[in-house]
Amino acid sequence: MSAPYLYIDAATYQDDYKLVLTFNTGELKTVDFSSFINQSLHPDIKKYQNLELFKQFSLTNGDLQWHDYELCFPIADLYQNQL
Repeated sequence: MSAPYLYIDAATYQDDYKLVLTFNTGELKTVDFSSFINQSLHPDIKKYQNLELFKQFSLTNGDLQWHDYELCFPIADLYQNQL
């Protein structure tokens, strides 16, 4: 039997650069994006140091993304909390 297709059912802003993600497995994971965003040198990522911009995430077909996939992460990495 193969593993179920993994996707995100819900995403909620917690605080700072943390989101609580609810996966279709029923599991909730708190993912902290602060190290990734604050250590990046790439201008397309650095701009998300602005918390108001960071909070503008959305879910599209089970994927967490920002501004038409300008910033996104593999679902398996989010599930394992490995950014």
